[in-house]
Amino acid sequence: MRTLFIGNSHTYFNDMPKIFRDICAENGIDMQVTMLTKGGMGLDYHADNEQTRFNILFGNYDYIILQHVAHPMGEFSVMEKAADQIMEWIDQTNAKACLFMTWTKDGDEAGQPEMSARYRQLADKYGCLLAPVGEKWWEHIHQFPKVDLFYKDRRHASPEGSRLIAKTIFETLDLLSRKK
Repeated sequence: MRTLFIGNSHTYFNDMPKIFRDICAENGIDMQVTMLTKGGMGLDYHADNEQTRFNILFGNYDYIILQHVAHPMGEFSVMEKAADQIMEWIDQTNAKACLFMTWTKDGDEAGQPEMSARYRQLADKYGCLLAPVGEKWWEHIHQFPKVDLFYKDRRHASPEGSRLIAKTIFETLDLLSRKK
């Protein structure tokens, strides 16, 4: 199986796609991963990048994970326009799209519902999967307050946070039921 991750530092921090691949391997799933990431960039950057289009159309992926800029998220219309373009390419393939919902920075948990709503609106619009990482993030913090999911910059993920991200994506894709 093959998965393409499209995003920014929230995707590549701690080599999260490798952690995802390792979780797949722990569950007997052979997964190849590819990343198209650039720090600080959102889906609009990727929609304008020919490499994104080429990888989606010709990469023969089973899953394509999409993550938009998080801090700040910017205008929803920019995110939606870029997602429209990227989803148009994904629709030309056999890949399943999955939106990777990010989390708000430390001290801004109150902003999570708006961030979540944007991702949920797009998931509904496209009928695609949604990995509710941001919501799981804050649930985990409340359940296990001694586990710090934040890196020292209080925006990115610690290694434990990256494992939570990868696990949430794995569970969202429901890979155990789709083993090949």
